[in-house]
Amino acid sequence: MAIKTLQQGGQEFYLRMTTVTASELQLQDHRFNRTKLVGIVVGCTIFIILISVFGLIFCIRSKKVKESETNYWKDKGKKDEIDLPIFSFLNISNATDNFSENNKLGQGGFGPVYKGIFPDGQEIAVKRLSKNSGQGLDELKNEVMLIAKLQHRNLVKLLGCSIQQDEKLLVYEFMPNRSLDYFIFDSTRRTLLGWTKRFEIIDGIARGLLYLHQDSRLKIIHRDLKTSNVLLDNNMNPKISDFGMARTFGLDQDEANTNRVMGTYGYMPPEYAVHGSFSVKSDVFSFGVIVLEIISGRKNRGFCDPHNHLNLLGHAWRLWIEERPVELMDDSMHNFDSPSEIIRYIHIGLLCVQQRPEDRPNMSSVVLMLNGEKLLPEPSQPGFYTGRDNSTFIESSSRNCDAYSLNEMSNSLFEAR
Repeated sequence: MAIKTLQQGGQEFYLRMTTVTASELQLQDHRFNRTKLVGIVVGCTIFIILISVFGLIFCIRSKKVKESETNYWKDKGKKDEIDLPIFSFLNISNATDNFSENNKLGQGGFGPVYKGIFPDGQEIAVKRLSKNSGQGLDELKNEVMLIAKLQHRNLVKLLGCSIQQDEKLLVYEFMPNRSLDYFIFDSTRRTLLGWTKRFEIIDGIARGLLYLHQDSRLKIIHRDLKTSNVLLDNNMNPKISDFGMARTFGLDQDEANTNRVMGTYGYMPPEYAVHGSFSVKSDVFSFGVIVLEIISGRKNRGFCDPHNHLNLLGHAWRLWIEERPVELMDDSMHNFDSPSEIIRYIHIGLLCVQQRPEDRPNMSSVVLMLNGEKLLPEPSQPGFYTGRDNSTFIESSSRNCDAYSLNEMSNSLFEAR
């Protein structure tokens, strides 16, 4: 009995110990699960708080960046007495259908240009700085600060800009007829520009340059004047554009030099291409090239006289000294009763592209010449002329004799020598 009782007692004790142990284990599991749950909740809460804090910091910094960029232009505008609208990137992106390829108008040294339409129906042209652009923020600021101060019927109008982090945009009035090179170098489209209209375009470019050189508050040298930088409005009136390379001069300053030659070969004068020297006469040379291109319908860069291996300037000069200037006329245009008018424009063009800058007229004289109010002196040899009796430096592209592209779009080339 004692043994049995002891056995029963031991079993009871064992059962009680087992029950206690199981209960403690359940309690421990419960406490562990609760601690684990609390840890998870606390961890998630801390994570959410950190994300919120970082997000808030990011938003504040982004806002400050945008405000600083906007304030830069506002402060700059106050300092220079200009009123420059600042557009949001989102509004411009929506206007251009997120910079769709279907809205792309062309490609320049600054970057691509897109057509856009604001909700109120206003059409715009947007220049978007490319990451691979030869130009940068300095050129963009330069263009903004220069053109925002200029008001002339033959200069393209800047409507505003947008600079937000990596995106740098300029917003201009939209020119529905694109640029002069789009017409004048195309065998079909150039027939739409009769002689009267061509003369009007030449006159308009001259008046725009005269304003830049003399009549504006600043004395401005464009430095990259070419057919692709002459835009055409609804009535085919010319407007000079792209002031990224422009430089201002003091009233008593006539010439400057640079170690970084930028522009487009074929329109550069010799003194700039070779020595980096530029002045108002540099723009006069570029204007003269444009005049001869408009008259001939041919591009100076890429043109090659098959018999004498001359560029367009040399070809025009040879025809002039051989008293055959009418042969420079665009072959697609025959219906003009006054060849003497065309010869006068060729004469003015040759005066503008003379080798020595001091021999070239200034734009005030050019405008008088175009209006028939000033006698025309005899021109001398043009820059980059390479006749058999001359060893002057020649622009390399004129030796290649490559045919020009009939469908060439606006394209700025920036090459250093």
